[in-house]
Amino acid sequence: MRLDDLRQARFNYDAIGSTRYDETPAGYHRLEHRARLGAGNEVFQRAGEALMTWRMQRRAGLPFTADGRADAGVNALGQLGVGMVVGRLRTAVPLALVGLPIPCRVVWTVEEPDRIGFAYGSLQGHPEAGEESFVVTREVGGIYFTVKAYSRAAAWYARLGGPATRTVQRLAARRYANSLRRLAVQ
Repeated sequence: MRLDDLRQARFNYDAIGSTRYDETPAGYHRLEHRARLGAGNEVFQRAGEALMTWRMQRRAGLPFTADGRADAGVNALGQLGVGMVVGRLRTAVPLALVGLPIPCRVVWTVEEPDRIGFAYGSLQGHPEAGEESFVVTREVGGIYFTVKAYSRAAAWYARLGGPATRTVQRLAARRYANSLRRLAVQ
C-alpha cells in the first residue's frame, strides 16, 4: 500500500468525528491516555508543532508518511511493526517490521491559543476500525497531552489478537506521550 492509494479509500467506520465530542460509539473499545509534558509557552509551541507535522509518530518509532501537515482531509500511512511494539535500537532504527499498513485520514483539527491537535480515522485496509485524537493543551499546572481513541477489530488478525491488540494500543499511546515530551523539552 502506498500513500497515493489512499486518495480514493473510504473510512472503515461510520462515527466519523466522534472523538471531537468525546463520544464512544456502541461496540467500540475506548482508550484514553493523558500525560504532562512540561510547562511554559515554548513547551506548548514545540509540542504542537511536533504533533501537527507527524514528528511525534516518527519519534515513537512508527514509520509514517503523510500528504502534508495534519489538516482535515490529509491522508497518512503508517506501518505497524515490531519496532513500534517492543522498542527501538540505540541507533533509533526501528527493529524488523511486520509491515502492517495503517492507512488514516485526518477528520478534524483544532488550533486555538491553549489547545492544538487533530484526529484521524481509519481507512479501508487498516487492521482496526475507529478514530484516534491527539491534543496538546495549556492548563493551570502545565502543558498536557491527551490521546483518545475508540476502535474495534477490522481485520481477522486484529480480532484474533483480542485483548493483546488493546494492550498494544495502550503501549503506543504511552510511547506517543513520551516521544512528544522529548520533542517538546529539547
